[in-house]
Amino acid sequence: MSAGLDARLSIARAGGFRLQVDLAIPAGRTVALLGPNGAGKSTAVAALAGLVPLHDGHIRLGTKTLDDPENARFVAPEKRRIGVVFQDYLLFPHLSALDNVAFGLRSTGTGRAEARDRAIALLSRLEVGDLAESMPAELSGGQAQRIALARALVTEPELLLLDEPLAALDVTTRARLRHLLSDHLEAFPGPRLLITHEPTEAFLLADEIHVIEEGTITQTGSPDDIRLRPRTPYIADLAGSNLLTGRAAGGEVTVGDFTLRVADTAADGAVLATIHPRAISLHLQRPEGSPRNTWQTSIMRIDHHGDRVRVQVADPLHLTAEITPGAMDALRLVLGSPVWLSVKATEIGVEAD
Repeated sequence: MSAGLDARLSIARAGGFRLQVDLAIPAGRTVALLGPNGAGKSTAVAALAGLVPLHDGHIRLGTKTLDDPENARFVAPEKRRIGVVFQDYLLFPHLSALDNVAFGLRSTGTGRAEARDRAIALLSRLEVGDLAESMPAELSGGQAQRIALARALVTEPELLLLDEPLAALDVTTRARLRHLLSDHLEAFPGPRLLITHEPTEAFLLADEIHVIEEGTITQTGSPDDIRLRPRTPYIADLAGSNLLTGRAAGGEVTVGDFTLRVADTAADGAVLATIHPRAISLHLQRPEGSPRNTWQTSIMRIDHHGDRVRVQVADPLHLTAEITPGAMDALRLVLGSPVWLSVKATEIGVEAD
């Protein structure tokens, strides 16, 4: 049985920055550490990988203690069974894709023939077996990402760390590889930690999200908890867009039994549709004019965040709108209030799923 991660990371950095993060990830679960640049995400990865020692706290994988400064316990990076996929992949430029993947096995004493056989098998499973003899400079971003993932997985690690694994990819490639990455995360038996600043990646790939701000965790919960019930202004902005999955055809996106008009008439097939809460208008009466999407619903939830109010509506689409306190007072909204909602077609983003 695979072991879970139990970590309390405490690290003081130059300039007064301090990382103070608790992480508990059971085997078979994916947790996203989501936050802005400079929040401490990369420091957390470095600590778990053994590149930066803790000042206080501990890192345990099952019954194995990897770092415990109080008891003078520190396991060197090469002795930790941790697979890491870095943002820029860090492939050895002088080695072929095959030799990059086999390198980890060779460094642990595996024979050359066995290491290459296992590397080839994994590359084939990741659908890049035909690139085995290619050099890193010859690979596209998506190909390099899969080679890096193979290198992280080939040693059968107990923990998988993914540091912004899709950040270097273009939009089209990112959408396609998100599904591939999701499949392989599900197949990995140990705990998985995804580091990202992109809420969409966290919402789609993680079972649980930890939001990190200025070195500390400010909210933990499921993707729906984070998206629908943000606890800080940063998280409200982070979780901003409503994310819908549907099918597109002829300038329309069908979500369940409901159809939205969109400006992207070329979109076709499975898509992700995004609507920013500030793009949604609420009305007491059916709005006049010709907004492309208008329907009646009711208020399910109201959350106040300083100079903004987030209003969640009920069927047919559970969306969150964002209005000012003044608009809230003018509309006299309370839980259960009937309202009309409108969204312009041009305000709905569409991306291949």
